[in-house]
Amino acid sequence: MKNWKTWGVVGVSGLLIIASWILGATAGGTVAGELSADALMIAAAAVAGYPIAVSAWQALRIRMISIDLLVVVAAVGALFINNYWESAAVTFLFALGKALERATMNRTRKALSDLVDSAPETATKLNEDGSTDTVELWELIPGDIVLVRNGEQVPVDGKVISGHGGVDEASITGESVPAEKAEGSEVFAGTWLRSGVLRVEAVGIGADSTLAKIIHRVEDAQDDKARTQTFMEKFAKWYTPGVMLAALLVGVFSQNVELALTLLVIGCPGALVISIPVSIVAGIGRSAKDGVLIKGGEYLETSAKVDAVVVDKTGTLTNGRPELTDVTVLDDAYTEGEVLALAARAETASEHPLADAIIRGAEDRGLKVELVEKAQPVMGKGIRAQVDGREVVVGSAELLDHTPAEEQILQLNDQGKTAMYVGVDGRAIGVVAVADTIRADAPAAIRALQDKGIKVVMATGDARLVALNVGAELGLDEIHAEMMPEDKLELVKELQARGHTVAMVGDGVNDTPALAQADIGVAMGAAGSPAAIETADIALMADRLPRLPYALGLAKRTVRTMRFNIGIALLTVAVLLAGVLLGGVTMSIGMLVHEASVLLVIAIAMLLLRPTLREEMPVAQSMVAEREMLEV
Repeated sequence: MKNWKTWGVVGVSGLLIIASWILGATAGGTVAGELSADALMIAAAAVAGYPIAVSAWQALRIRMISIDLLVVVAAVGALFINNYWESAAVTFLFALGKALERATMNRTRKALSDLVDSAPETATKLNEDGSTDTVELWELIPGDIVLVRNGEQVPVDGKVISGHGGVDEASITGESVPAEKAEGSEVFAGTWLRSGVLRVEAVGIGADSTLAKIIHRVEDAQDDKARTQTFMEKFAKWYTPGVMLAALLVGVFSQNVELALTLLVIGCPGALVISIPVSIVAGIGRSAKDGVLIKGGEYLETSAKVDAVVVDKTGTLTNGRPELTDVTVLDDAYTEGEVLALAARAETASEHPLADAIIRGAEDRGLKVELVEKAQPVMGKGIRAQVDGREVVVGSAELLDHTPAEEQILQLNDQGKTAMYVGVDGRAIGVVAVADTIRADAPAAIRALQDKGIKVVMATGDARLVALNVGAELGLDEIHAEMMPEDKLELVKELQARGHTVAMVGDGVNDTPALAQADIGVAMGAAGSPAAIETADIALMADRLPRLPYALGLAKRTVRTMRFNIGIALLTVAVLLAGVLLGGVTMSIGMLVHEASVLLVIAIAMLLLRPTLREEMPVAQSMVAEREMLEV
């Protein structure tokens, strides 16, 4: 209804103007014809001008002189000097510009409306007797089991208790490839099951779901004002009365009312005022569609200035869990597979985190890993186990009868790996090593950040040797190891003291002090953390490091767009002012150019809505393939 009224006013006013032209052209210069044509033109001005006058009055009631008041004064003044066409043209073009502006702003908010539209309304509840009922979301409670079939929408946040399938999570994480889900996996409301069938235990329902929190966050972010926008609004608050005073003085001293009214029209700062909010809405909307939540306009501006990023190692640059990296044979009587199989069988009796890495490494290579008959963990040294009647040990040299050569162990340790001897009946037969491996997408992400002129600093609590090896492989600019949370805080302060604008990527727990101190706090993999969605300045919904350079790059593009649009708005006013002083620019031409500039800055801002997410996945995939070849 509101859209119909807006465009209805524009349509009726436009038809009245056309009717006036036709009547003026066909009346043959008769007095009655000219009067009728003028009456239609006045009617056109009244139809288009009434909503503008109402808006101006509402602004005056709260003691604000708005752009609408400039237009109303100019239009009424034109009527008093019998310039009916100028009055109708000014009001019609302004109304048309407002309608187009509203339509394009709605387009820039499409990312938010898409999120709202993706919210599910019903669910298939699975009853205890195995029957199903279609229920409204508000009828569900945490712990209920819902059934999701192929092609259906996941109605709740929850955990998969049975089933297997591929879930399209683009609305939450921005990922284009469906995520494989099985028992124990997390799923989110608003996503779509593209294959399989899932039974899901409800955890977050309706307003408690991740989707609802994202919608709330994007709503707040798009309404949040950047520092530049706040400044421009304060500027416009004084600028508009200044334009009216200048026009009054020009009219008094020049005795040219039409010139004064023309100055009112060309002085409208519409493009100046709209240039920033439309850019912010478009930038934040685009990033939300790609699974990056930015807290608001102020944080968008700050992100554009970031020139130093502090990142943790474990789980950010690395995979966050140890993996088998090396198997070395020390006794020619054994093959590499036999050494690994014996080590894996011995570790089945161990609860140490490194044991799981060795077992998984053996299974990944197709080796059968059976439970040992008998085992005894040795505190701080490793484990002894009985395997097929032989004593197998995995751990330090102290578990062996004969001290083997330490060259292999020292070489692997120097690479930041944890190396262990594998022994049979007191004699070393091989060495196995494990390490927290670098994420496949980390090198591309680091290169992307550095290509943007951003310093990448690693701050980790891990051992210095491990940190140095990871930092060297990734080509980091600074490496800080064995750091406590308070040390990370001091590092951020030091970087800021050096003049850097710092973004901190952390887990939000141990890194809380540093995250709070940093100019921008970044949470990665925030889809599973409602707290991170609410508190982080930038929340990367997917656990993908390349989203960070993308987010910072989008922030820079948005700020460049804002500045470019401000330049266009100021240049337009300057050119029009010169045109008025030199002659040739009328009220109608001034309003036409003014509205064209408004639409131009909106169109430029809308370029931010184009998909630009590139994550260098071919590079990451080639690295994975290369590592697999080396392991074979």
